Amino acid sequence: MTITELMINEQIRDKEVRLIDENGEQLGIMSSRDAQKIADERKLDLVKIAPTAKPPVCRIMDYGKYKFDQAKKEKEARKKQKTVDVKELRLSPSIEVHDIQVKIKKAKEFLKNGDKVKVSIRFRGREIGHSKSGVVILENFAKETEEFGVIDKEPKMEGKSLVMFLAPKN
Repeated sequence: MTITELMINEQIRDKEVRLIDENGEQLGIMSSRDAQKIADERKLDLVKIAPTAKPPVCRIMDYGKYKFDQAKKEKEARKKQKTVDVKELRLSPSIEVHDIQVKIKKAKEFLKNGDKVKVSIRFRGREIGHSKSGVVILENFAKETEEFGVIDKEPKMEGKSLVMFLAPKN
C-alpha cells in the first residue's frame, strides 16, 4: 500500500472503527469521533490502515514521521536493486582472429560486471548467403566466454543481422 492511499484524521467518515494506539495495543471498537478525540489529546494523527476490515482499523501515530520512514524504506529498496544493462557488440562475418579476441575480452568484462551482452553480426549485400559462417562465429564466441556467461538466447536471424544474447553466470 502506498502512502497516498491512507486516510487520516477528518477524512475518516466511518461510524465505527477498531482503534490501535501508538504502542500497538488495541483500544477496542469505538466511533470515529471518539477515536479522533483520543488522537487529538495525544497530539497525534488518526490513520486508517485497514479500510477493508469490518470495522475498519485505525491507528494513532505521527503521520509525518510515518511518511518519512516509508519514503526512507523505499529509497533503501531502490538502492539495493541492481539494474541489468544490455551491452551490444557488433561483429562482421569476415572478422579476423585478433579482432574477435578483442571483442571476447570486452564481452568478458561486461559479463563480470553483471551485464547482459548482445552479440550481433550484420550481413551486407551478398554476405547474407553465408549466414551459416555467422552462426559458427557466434558459437565460438559463446565457447570462449562460457566461464563468465551462458547463452541466454540462441543465435537467430533478425532482418539482416544474426543476434545472440549472453547472460552472466551467477
